[in-house]
Amino acid sequence: MDTYLETERLTLRRFTADDADLLIELDSDPAVMRYLTGGEPTPPEIVRERHLPNILAGYERWRGELGLFAAHEKDGGAFIGWFILRPEREAPLDEAELGYRLRQAAWSRGYATEGSRALLGKAFAELGMRMVWAETMVVNHGSRNVMEKLGMTLADTIPTPPDMKKIEGSEHGGVRYEITREQWEQ
Repeated sequence: MDTYLETERLTLRRFTADDADLLIELDSDPAVMRYLTGGEPTPPEIVRERHLPNILAGYERWRGELGLFAAHEKDGGAFIGWFILRPEREAPLDEAELGYRLRQAAWSRGYATEGSRALLGKAFAELGMRMVWAETMVVNHGSRNVMEKLGMTLADTIPTPPDMKKIEGSEHGGVRYEITREQWEQ
């Protein structure tokens, strides 16, 4: 396993070309996809032909330091989902998006906070990031709680993208949280 980062209970690693089934299984759970697609699964061919190749290309683009990382429990090795730390296209390289998508079995166990906290440490202490941000729907209280536990602050409200209008709660829009290196160091 090509370990990218370890926490007390998790190992994060780069995805490989053989990991399509893990992503397909994760994206097939309606509860996992609730605030992303309204519960619709990602078609397997989209994962295989578009998502996974884009993930692998991201490692090339950012020399393996940024991107989407598979998360496994240290105890037993179960795949629990993924974490992301990467800049947006055409955006400054010292600003990165933080995010995660976890299997239901991993919910409410502190994994989102644990993995995200480790990525913030890497972003600021090792990669020299100036600011990290995260976005979610206003009604996604679980993710908002994680962002607040990390010390991120509400920076802006954002409109619901047109392709997400059918999702429960989409009429409330989204929120963007941010944390700067200075805030993280305090």
